[in-house]
Amino acid sequence: MALSSFFGRRNNMWDVAVADPLEAMVTLFDNAPATSFARDARAVACTSVDWKETPSEHVFKADLPGLRKEDVRVQIEDGRTLSISGQRQKEEVQKTDTWHRVERSSGSFMRKFRLPESADLDHITAKVDSGVLTVVVPKVEKEKSEARRIEIGGGASQPAAIAHEEKAEQNGAASTPAQAQQ
Repeated sequence: MALSSFFGRRNNMWDVAVADPLEAMVTLFDNAPATSFARDARAVACTSVDWKETPSEHVFKADLPGLRKEDVRVQIEDGRTLSISGQRQKEEVQKTDTWHRVERSSGSFMRKFRLPESADLDHITAKVDSGVLTVVVPKVEKEKSEARRIEIGGGASQPAAIAHEEKAEQNGAASTPAQAQQ
């Protein structure tokens, strides 16, 4: 497709129909000052994160190639919001170097996810392995409620009240204030 070559490579099959304006700006204005801004904005917007839920946990995986664990911050904000952020440093530029293409992004990135009520915020773990950050948020185990019988008041409970009064009389105590006055 002609647009495909104009707008560059695609990350997945769904990108073919929708042109990426930031990538188009980078392609059209490779030597313009806006190139760096567009590349950095793309890095923030396009940090890929997968979120899957299993019966026991929520698992987040973020592609962060070239970053060390010291370059990434994982934290809980505003009670239940998982925040993944970091910064990729720009490579040093030497005056003697000639760059033909600069496609890798640099700069800061941040992604935020609102966690459900079932998330156990006290036992979250995170690790970086081969450029992939994995954050595991366990679920809080729900208390299993046992069925218990509730007594129903009304006409059927009167025999129980009469039995209670008879038992109190046998013990020599008055069961009601009216009986105590007699």
